[in-house]
Amino acid sequence: MTARTATLTTVFAAAAVVLALLSLSLGTTKLPPAEVLKALLGAGEAGTRLIVIELRLPRVATGLLVGIAFAVSGALLQTLSRNPLASPDIIGVNSGASAAAVGVIVLAGTGGGNISGAAEQIGLPLAAMLGGLLATLIVGLLSIQRGVVDASKVVLIGVGVAAAANSVVAWLLVVGDVTDAGRAAAWLAGSLNARTWADATPVGIAVVILLPIAIMFGRELEALVLGDDVASSLGVRVSRVRLALLIVATVLAAMATAGAGPIAFVALVAPQIAQRLAKTDRPPILTTAMLGALFVTAADLIARNGLQVLQVGPYELPVGVVTAAAGAPYLLHLIGRQQKGR
Repeated sequence: MTARTATLTTVFAAAAVVLALLSLSLGTTKLPPAEVLKALLGAGEAGTRLIVIELRLPRVATGLLVGIAFAVSGALLQTLSRNPLASPDIIGVNSGASAAAVGVIVLAGTGGGNISGAAEQIGLPLAAMLGGLLATLIVGLLSIQRGVVDASKVVLIGVGVAAAANSVVAWLLVVGDVTDAGRAAAWLAGSLNARTWADATPVGIAVVILLPIAIMFGRELEALVLGDDVASSLGVRVSRVRLALLIVATVLAAMATAGAGPIAFVALVAPQIAQRLAKTDRPPILTTAMLGALFVTAADLIARNGLQVLQVGPYELPVGVVTAAAGAPYLLHLIGRQQKGR
């Protein structure tokens, strides 16, 4: 890690922590930062500890972890395909995970907008992971040409797979109970509202296990940027490394989707901004992870308090609406750059 990359990583991490503390302070009941710190340390009033530890901290923790997972997933996919448009929300991974997760919400629903505890804590993350892996498998198989995955086809085929998965989601919303379908529709917007530790735990486990693995493959990722032939000449087992990292990227994206819904554009934007700021040949994994955490935390802060600041009403937006508003223009910018480069 270069000095520039280390500095950026530290700055992004510190900014994410500051915004997380600010998010714990703001809400219907505004709390002084000093009281928040006391509550986090187990001191202060019981009411303050309830608000901070039980109500707000799971939401903030979920946002930080989801941001890391989506960002690292995008960094891996963009490096493996050597395409800045390759992210889990573009190539169908998120859509596959969403279709499976919505299936659990709708088909295992009680008709009251909730699903059983076991289905929510185990079935939802597992279904999202399997749905994401299935979508990745389909994209990979359809992209193979002469025994090798053609990176130039991944995005185009991924868009088609995403469209098919989204049609499955639409069908599930039509046939499901209206209350369960409403819950699923709200989840599909990408929301951190009412997140609990049950939502944060699966994505937290995925990040703790898979982020170090992604960092350990740094040498192989550097070689893959130079092309498969060069990487092979440097001793990299290209097929095995690509398969392993593809699984890592898919599981991270699927667990993040299970935790907060398919929050758009985090996996697309964070790696590209980190790479440009760090001035590296590929998105640096740890820097991208911290930027992803910062991006989602900032977006959630705006989603929770933006309308109130504008005095529109006591409502909050889904965090996915804010990330989409920030990420969509950047997607158009990337597409424009690619067109100019041809």
